[in-house]
Amino acid sequence: MSQHINSTALSHDDTGPVIAKGVDDEPLASNQRALGGRINYLLAAICIAYTAFHVAVLNLYPLETWTYRMIHLSGGLFIGFLIYSALTLKPAEDVKEAKRTPLEWLFFAVAVGGIGYGFAMVATAFGGMWFAGMRNPAPFVFQTFGIPLVAGTIAAVLAGWLFPERSGSRVHWSDWVLGTAAIAVMGYILFNVGPIRLRAGTAMAQAPDFLAALVGVILILELTRRVAGLALVIIAAVFIAYSFFGPWLPGFLTHRGYSPERFFTYIFTDQGILGDPIAVSSTYIILFITFAAFLQASRVGDYFVNFAFALAGGWRGGPAKVAVFASGLMGMINGTSAGNVVSTGSLTIPLMKKVGYPARSAGAIEATASSGGQILPPIMGAGAFIMAEVTGIPYTEIVIAAIIPAVLYFASVYFMVDLQATKLGMKGLSKDELPKFRALARQAYLFLPIIILVVTLFAGYSVIRAGTLAMASAAVVSWLTPYRMGPSAILKALELAAKMSIQLVAVCAAAGIIVGVIALTGVGARFSTLLLGLAEQNQLVALFFAMCISIVLGMGMPTTAAYAVSAAVVAPGLVQLGIPVLIAHFFVFYYAVMSAITPPVALAAYAGAGLAGADPMKTSVEAFKFGLAAFVVPFMFFYSHALLMQGEWYEIVHVFVTALIGIYLLSAAVQGYFFGNLNNILRAVLLVGALAMIQGGWLTDAAGLLIGIAIFLYQRRLEPKRALGGRV
Repeated sequence: MSQHINSTALSHDDTGPVIAKGVDDEPLASNQRALGGRINYLLAAICIAYTAFHVAVLNLYPLETWTYRMIHLSGGLFIGFLIYSALTLKPAEDVKEAKRTPLEWLFFAVAVGGIGYGFAMVATAFGGMWFAGMRNPAPFVFQTFGIPLVAGTIAAVLAGWLFPERSGSRVHWSDWVLGTAAIAVMGYILFNVGPIRLRAGTAMAQAPDFLAALVGVILILELTRRVAGLALVIIAAVFIAYSFFGPWLPGFLTHRGYSPERFFTYIFTDQGILGDPIAVSSTYIILFITFAAFLQASRVGDYFVNFAFALAGGWRGGPAKVAVFASGLMGMINGTSAGNVVSTGSLTIPLMKKVGYPARSAGAIEATASSGGQILPPIMGAGAFIMAEVTGIPYTEIVIAAIIPAVLYFASVYFMVDLQATKLGMKGLSKDELPKFRALARQAYLFLPIIILVVTLFAGYSVIRAGTLAMASAAVVSWLTPYRMGPSAILKALELAAKMSIQLVAVCAAAGIIVGVIALTGVGARFSTLLLGLAEQNQLVALFFAMCISIVLGMGMPTTAAYAVSAAVVAPGLVQLGIPVLIAHFFVFYYAVMSAITPPVALAAYAGAGLAGADPMKTSVEAFKFGLAAFVVPFMFFYSHALLMQGEWYEIVHVFVTALIGIYLLSAAVQGYFFGNLNNILRAVLLVGALAMIQGGWLTDAAGLLIGIAIFLYQRRLEPKRALGGRV
């Protein structure tokens, strides 16, 4: 039953009805401030400088590694505390002016006094070096700065919780001083970077090193709580506690334990917080977020969605198929599953409900498609860059390997959507409600930034240079549209890029804490031994166990952090099983991504449920069902390495074709519809046929194919004249 969109919801231009407008605008989080006036101009200037600094360093003026990463981290913390409130904000009309109580004044005095003193001591050290040539400041400078800084930081964090500023138009005083604390930590580490490199994590670590690192960890965890919720903070806290309680734990979890001085100074090195996650965040992620901001400023995101509607909106269940295409494209660029659900789902979910999809299915389809964007080359959210950094495998090889699994995933979601639409007798949107495909096809030059990115990568350019050229091309292409990017638009894009990057800066730093604990305690190596022990009994059991651990580690965490942690804990064990490095890392990467739609903690599915007005748990179960292929595909490329483009061309073609058929059979079994409704017995038989095609052998493929043909013939004999509802 076709239903029509209210015409007042559509605008028109020379391409026909315009469905998507501002679809990739970043929605404000519940605790994100919308500042105005002078503070907003100040924040905008800081954000523009932050992004421009990264682009300049990456392309023109290289900096020493620790210096660059510390500026990246501390700048992100400073901006983050100005943007994100400690607690949920209220509408302006609901906020009442309240006088400060004596207790708040006490917290204010401790926070401002302590952090102010610590900052002053760091400033004194730099002032002496710059103006008097004193490389070694007076002993009291750094001997006394640490304890006041710690006390002030704790007081400021507590003040943000106990005496919050609920207005989104003002920055709470505690957030100004927390930002100042981040600058003080950066200043101390950079002033002493040479000695700290040598003594961090050893018995030679000094008290000021420990106190500065402790403040840094507190700031990272507090900002992570604000931008990503409690899940990642709790996981990081558990790992921190594990570092101290290891001697009393049983089995492979036991270790000798570490003193606070050794632990925190080790964590704040390139083995932990300043390690691989922040390395990727400060290079590839910030660059491609800037690229996404340029695309957003030139309204290319709107074009992607309108193009998808023009292409697939008229097919049966059209809006759901649009969600598959458009959300995959947008999710590939913006790097966050839940964030992409909120941006594109605000458009696609209501339209899916209009053509007859149940609310939970609409939310689940959007969540599944948005999560799939994280595995879609060439950008793959940020996963490809982290994988390249961790494994040392060239980025281009990772992108090529990702092609077939991504096609299988999106084909599976498409099959699921189409089979459900056929089963429920849905139709698409009418031509009057859709943009004109021919007109949009004439604007295909808007795909040029993506094309330039791919071409330059495979022409041998570095990822940084290719990303920069793609970013510049987005600005150039905008001159062919009504949204021409002049100086003001470019500055706005740079400002937006900084704001968009804050979540990933905090998340990568928190993931660095976990990675550092794993490296320090050696728990990753002991976990690998456990996997080897399981594999002696059954390799499939070991892989299943690795899958479960990857999903559990990723629950409630953004994709970037989920993969970084899984790569440190699970992937080394798989490599020790004899699995090639690329296969092992893709295996855990897939499950880290799919944790966003796996019950009971499924962030992307919960975001979709909120937009659809559906039950979050039922929506997450539905999303798990729609994304089931992603839980099967890693086992497929474990058995058939050719799925990752490893092997001869005829092997690759063979496994791709048979895998595609197997994915279709799996989708039909899950939906209970093949060439007609399936009873439970036929669904079970078809599921066996689908699973038989996982291994990639000729015998198992033939068995699966015969099962599919047999059920097809059985259904055609029973329903020879069944009419299909609408275009595929």
